[in-house]
Amino acid sequence: MPSLGADMDFGTITDWRVKPGDTVKKGDIVAVVETQKATMEVEIFLTGVIDQIVVPPGTKVPVGTVLALLRNGQAPAPPAAAAPLPPTSIAAPTPPPRAAVPVPMAPTAGARPLVSPFARRLADELGVDLAAVAGTGPQGAIREEDVRQAAQVVSAAPAETRRVAMRAAIASLMARSKREIPHYYLATDIDMSSALAWMADENLKRPVAERLIPAALLLKAAALAVADIPEMNGFYIEGSFRPSPDVHVGVAVSLRGGGLIAPALHDVEKKSLAEVMKAMLDLVQRTRAGMLRTSEMSDPTITVTNLGERGVETVFGVIYAPQVALVGFGKITERPWAANGMVGARPVLQATLAADHRVSDGHRGGLYLAAINRRLQEPEKL
Repeated sequence: MPSLGADMDFGTITDWRVKPGDTVKKGDIVAVVETQKATMEVEIFLTGVIDQIVVPPGTKVPVGTVLALLRNGQAPAPPAAAAPLPPTSIAAPTPPPRAAVPVPMAPTAGARPLVSPFARRLADELGVDLAAVAGTGPQGAIREEDVRQAAQVVSAAPAETRRVAMRAAIASLMARSKREIPHYYLATDIDMSSALAWMADENLKRPVAERLIPAALLLKAAALAVADIPEMNGFYIEGSFRPSPDVHVGVAVSLRGGGLIAPALHDVEKKSLAEVMKAMLDLVQRTRAGMLRTSEMSDPTITVTNLGERGVETVFGVIYAPQVALVGFGKITERPWAANGMVGARPVLQATLAADHRVSDGHRGGLYLAAINRRLQEPEKL
């Protein structure tokens, strides 16, 4: 069971996308896991053949528990009687996501009609009558895809129990963060005139579906700025800071049914603005549809929260442990702004920083905000 955040201790396997004998490659989606905060697709980090499913669907197990046994090559393996190993027996990293074709799982025994546990739970949430659903799995088993097609939706509002569990998980993580991390906070105002003017001109050259929004510029600027101040990007683990060579920005996404998740947008510093925009929209859509991948929850290196669209001018966030910094952006408002001896109205945004005093200080944090500002004044270089 992969660890998908500091607030995760257990996970429940709700659906297997593979069966014994299936060949899998690194990055394939092999299972669906449900936590207190979300339902996510599990990627495999090795290539081989599924030898045995150790943890059946519907089972809740601790982080680190072996979920399945994998063998190398294509030849059949001798029979093995394997039992779940202790939680500490494996703690595997997850890779960046790759495309995979889901493989139908075997139907749940004794169910009428045959329904996978995850599909049954999804049907309850969507209000779908399973008796009216035609299953496409083995022996006519009803799968997740069948339920979603029957409901003609791509997402479902979380059940009340999920919302309560999510709030409890968020509260536990934030309480731990405030208790253990010595936060310091900084704020600065950024003149967005140059960025918005450049974006308006740039969007005239783009099809409507590919036009940029300010959030894409802000994410890219925050990611590029860590090159100047690397203390903002990484993890504080076992008493020391471990900088990350990559910038995986956690994007705080509010869920329609309540709650908040901050999955990772990978390698933001290496993407073009068009790629950042496309990846951001895809990530938000899949987050709200409950279709995240485990790697997107396990490896954000710095988090950005943008509450401008909610009308908030200033946001001071709480750091997501074991990360060491969180950037907040408010809404862009017209304010009096003095420049070159003249006062006029300018579009201004307030950027804030919550950072870990064990790793950096106000001086370095101030330089980081200045680096974000500097990049937004040269939007053509983002």
